[in-house]
Amino acid sequence: MAEIQLRNVCKRWGGFVGVDDFDLRIADREFLVLLGPSGCGKTTTMRMIAGLEDPSDGEIWIGDRKVNQLEPKDRDVAMVFQSYALYPNLNVYENIRFPLKVRGVDPSTHDEKVRRASAMVELDEFLHRRPAELSGGQRQRVALARAIVREPNVFLMDEPLSNLDAKLRVSTRAQIKNLSHELKVTTIYVTHDQIEAMTLADRVVVMEKGVVQQVGSPTEIYDNPANTFVASFIGSPAMNLIEGEMAGGSFSAPRTRIEGLPAPSGKVTLGFRAEDARVVESGGQIEAPIYTLELLGDATMVTVRIGGALVSVRADKTFRAEIDDMVSIEVPPDHCHLFDGQTGQRIAA
Repeated sequence: MAEIQLRNVCKRWGGFVGVDDFDLRIADREFLVLLGPSGCGKTTTMRMIAGLEDPSDGEIWIGDRKVNQLEPKDRDVAMVFQSYALYPNLNVYENIRFPLKVRGVDPSTHDEKVRRASAMVELDEFLHRRPAELSGGQRQRVALARAIVREPNVFLMDEPLSNLDAKLRVSTRAQIKNLSHELKVTTIYVTHDQIEAMTLADRVVVMEKGVVQQVGSPTEIYDNPANTFVASFIGSPAMNLIEGEMAGGSFSAPRTRIEGLPAPSGKVTLGFRAEDARVVESGGQIEAPIYTLELLGDATMVTVRIGGALVSVRADKTFRAEIDDMVSIEVPPDHCHLFDGQTGQRIAA
């Protein structure tokens, strides 16, 4: 097994900085998720760990070895690609077996290893089929089994679920979570899907424009986002963010006034989660017409417009109203988050 260290790692192409001063220690057997929008540097970071990209600066350590100069094949990592990258002329059995042949593993052990890996991802009945005869979810499981059979020190997974439909994504996500528990191998997982990050990770690294914005457990990042970018990226729906003014412990914005907030006077952004507020008959801190209603089955999402922001509140599933009806929203002050109006950084309570 292996601990991974990235020491002030940078990647530049000319004047463009893809990854800037990435410094992190990833514990042995930890499941770490790199999360962020397209172009934020998360896949580039993974490719540098794999050896598919050379860092411009900094050091990468896997276990007690500095691997900057090592070829990908010598780093003892297994990578699962977004595109599956299966061999179309080989059946499932041979696709899974291929890494063993390439690495010169004793042929007498191949069958046991292949069947163990295929059983882990429930592929036993498909071993004779070729990739073209499989569904997207089955192909992704073949890619997982091919990584498992290597018994590497590190798993690298680059958006492995992005090509699957919503239902398959949920079931395959559960399978990856269970495999992580069984295999206990250090895993780095890249995604732009915050639900995958929240459900899979021991720790999440949120990135934007090549810079790490926050590192922490899913709960820490959800409950205490470091800045407005993290607040707006984590959660479904994302945290409500309203720009306004603080004066005398009171936050004010169009159609909004919330008392009892510990922050200095000036421009701030106030945030709160949809589930932390509630629709009341009257007397709420927000009074606005309904912009839209979404029936979710277990709840009704009520959205209003405050200035240029859309603000969502999770109401009871029996709540009924019409668009443009006035609604009153109660926001408990102790569930509010305050961010600097200029920098977007969190204001400590």
